[in-house]
Amino acid sequence: MSWLVGIDVGGTFTDFYAVSDAGAHYFKRPSTPGNPGEAIVHGLQEMAAEIGLDPKDLSRLCHGTTVATNALIQRKGGNVALITTEGFRDLLEIGRQTRPHMYSLQIDQPPPLVPRERRIEIAERIDADGSVHRELTDEAIDAAVRAVADSGAEACAVGLLFAFLNPDHEQRIGAALTRLNSDMHVSLSAEVQPEFREYERFSTTVLNAYLQPVLARYFTYLEDQMAEIAPGAPIRIYQSSGGLMSVARAKHFPIRTALSGPAAGAVGAVHEGLRSDRPNVVTLDMGGTSADVALIRDGDPGISFDRDVSGFPVRLPMVDIHTVGAGGGSIAWFDRDGLMKVGPISAGADPGPACYGHGGTEATVTDANLVLGRLSPGGLVGGRMALDVDAARSALTTVAERLEFGVEQTALGVLGIAVSNMVRAVRTISVERGHDPRDYTLMPFGGAGPLHAVDVARTLGMTEIIVPLAPGILCAQGLIVSDLKEDFVRSGRHPVAPETEAGLRATLTQLAADATAWFDTEKVDPADRRLDITLDARYVGQNFELPVEFTGTEPGNLPDLPDSEAIRAQFFDVHTRYYGFHNPHDPIEVVNLRVKATGKLARADAAKEMPSGTAVPRDLRPVWFEDTGPQDTPVYDRADFAPGFAFDGPAIVEQFDSTTVIFPGDRVRVDDAGNLIVTVGGTGQ
Repeated sequence: MSWLVGIDVGGTFTDFYAVSDAGAHYFKRPSTPGNPGEAIVHGLQEMAAEIGLDPKDLSRLCHGTTVATNALIQRKGGNVALITTEGFRDLLEIGRQTRPHMYSLQIDQPPPLVPRERRIEIAERIDADGSVHRELTDEAIDAAVRAVADSGAEACAVGLLFAFLNPDHEQRIGAALTRLNSDMHVSLSAEVQPEFREYERFSTTVLNAYLQPVLARYFTYLEDQMAEIAPGAPIRIYQSSGGLMSVARAKHFPIRTALSGPAAGAVGAVHEGLRSDRPNVVTLDMGGTSADVALIRDGDPGISFDRDVSGFPVRLPMVDIHTVGAGGGSIAWFDRDGLMKVGPISAGADPGPACYGHGGTEATVTDANLVLGRLSPGGLVGGRMALDVDAARSALTTVAERLEFGVEQTALGVLGIAVSNMVRAVRTISVERGHDPRDYTLMPFGGAGPLHAVDVARTLGMTEIIVPLAPGILCAQGLIVSDLKEDFVRSGRHPVAPETEAGLRATLTQLAADATAWFDTEKVDPADRRLDITLDARYVGQNFELPVEFTGTEPGNLPDLPDSEAIRAQFFDVHTRYYGFHNPHDPIEVVNLRVKATGKLARADAAKEMPSGTAVPRDLRPVWFEDTGPQDTPVYDRADFAPGFAFDGPAIVEQFDSTTVIFPGDRVRVDDAGNLIVTVGGTGQ
């Protein structure tokens, strides 16, 4: 029997989702921040022993990682040098001359990851048409390479002007660096991000080089361990763009994993939403450290290209997710103004919230939920992880005394602030982009998402919530339902007119050839290959572009690119959707041509066996919903829920990986997919 396993490493827990044609199994264990790979290795062995799985039967292991994100946040990457065109040494500091906070003159941009003494200029120049204006000599290469070696750098980024049009100079420098030191990690901007806008290209390339030593060590450790435990299972690493890649590719382009885990959650949410006929959802992925929100429209979570990761601009395709520091481990603290704040500081996995009993003493969101009766004193993860109510009350008492409130009122205040932070995040990806959240269904997941979903929905005026069958494992499940993915891009200015149509098609054919070579390398069957086209277009004179997409239908074949008038018409539709208007007379141009290659992977999406009959509460405990006092609330075990079962709030729904809070006046129904459909403040169907 062949098994697929998805593993998502979070700040507090590492989640496992194992599936075969025979069934699906979930597993969680505490993360190991010192070496996230330890939780993967030990958790895989523990899960295998629990469910009777022989690791040698694994056919694929998919991994969503936070190692890149943590390395950037903590500034624990490698020592990096930069070789750049003469005169561009200080570009990383000059940037776009924008302030990180509009109304603060004191806050600076984060210092560049490459100190000035390790930024090396080289005499060369490529023109804006890709021709060589100043030749790069072997003597100049030798001098630059020796300077990198003398600097003690273990990685080197190479970013030259207009290298995205002509990569020859960068390739020669990269080859020389490798000849001098075969262990040197080299990132070429023409490979990492071959697009115009040199600041974003240089920044992305430097970030990639900064992460290469850390991620190479991590992935090598995983490969070595899995070679012993599960030798027949290739490891696939999740990309921020919503697809899987090989370990070799991930070692070479680690920046692509910067939002790995949250992207998998969004893809898992699409899968579950479509199973319940809910293509339009707003996701709320709340874990131990942060909450990630995304807007999914017609089953598409959307892709953004200009993101900020830990204060640094990144120009790569990423699932459009907004993150806020609101998680179960978010700490309640007092600012200099005397007001209580919650997050973004987090207790993490070690020591964790006070109720974990690992030495934490500061009040967190999890402690507040426990004191209010929303979390079971019996503990998390099916009772395997005990929770200390007295420790939680003690931590909250310190905060309550300063506020001169009761402990329960203080706990409600902590949750209220955390909810407000998440509501602002949802408004950022909905209201601020012209979408009314009331037209969408809220889908909470992560270990803590369903605890706060009703509060978030009520504040936003949303009337429906869908809680997936396994909300705490959805990111790991998203890994399993994803495919291999690679993006290919060429930059250039192409006026959209009949005389340029042949040039556009020729460039796309070249990109399709690159994609075919990648398919062959990854051994993707021709019937499982798909190519999609995106043209980044804009009005001539505009500074930013919009995506015009053409979807492939025939396996392995490039979609037919329509004529220029059809491209213009589709651009007008996109411009109207984004900005509410378009001008049919102004000229437009294409500045980037993209081909997305998708290799479909085998799946085993076994349906979980559902019970039959009517569930009955297994317990009754006092729960605080308002500051007027607790209510005796029935506690259900979700494993007892059969499709069609319905009940009214208040209620607490407990399961292995999460807890769902149902408020008084809410209506819950279990649909045919096993998902909970919550009608907020209504009667439902």
